[in-house]
Amino acid sequence: MLSPSTASSAAAASGVLYLHGFNSAGASPKARLIKAACAELGLPCETPDLSSQAADALRLAESLLPRLGPSPMLMGSSMGGFLATVLAERHELPAVLVNPAVRPARLVDTMLGESFVNAYTGERFVVEQGHRDQIAEMTPEVVTPGRYLLLLVTEDETLDSADAFAAYRGARAILHPGGEHGFNALADYLPAVFAHGGHALAPGRVAPVPAE
Repeated sequence: MLSPSTASSAAAASGVLYLHGFNSAGASPKARLIKAACAELGLPCETPDLSSQAADALRLAESLLPRLGPSPMLMGSSMGGFLATVLAERHELPAVLVNPAVRPARLVDTMLGESFVNAYTGERFVVEQGHRDQIAEMTPEVVTPGRYLLLLVTEDETLDSADAFAAYRGARAILHPGGEHGFNALADYLPAVFAHGGHALAPGRVAPVPAE
């Protein structure tokens, strides 16, 4: 289901910054898929490995924007969707959010004290109060709906898509029936993703990347 477009007539995106979700990495299947799509379109793309510390992750992501030209598009999944929102509001950029975490500080509250190992990078960390405080401090007070395209599923096992609809009320949104938090059907929606950034990508031009 596609909501009415609120896209502006802004210039086409000059590059793409993809921000992965919690305990993932820049080599995840979604990140590799976006890189492949950008290569097909001849667009520069950055998919950094982000720290579990939100402040460090945001700092790295922001430092990469100049590499992507004057008007990059942001894309983020889950917690990366939250970081993309922070940067979109700060720099007035378009963003595509895949099952975004819309109340990340509350989500972190439920994980305090838990230990994690990143399967991609080997980073080991424990979720502490400092993680929550960093996220709360950077959370935008207001979001501008016209900047965003939301990609949501009806059966997200981690987050409630209704929260995203409410938090980004008025944003353009695609609701995929069924699915999962990882949004394995992302390849099917690449034309819509890049149309949000002003680029035409034909359906099927980029092969799906198998989920791990």
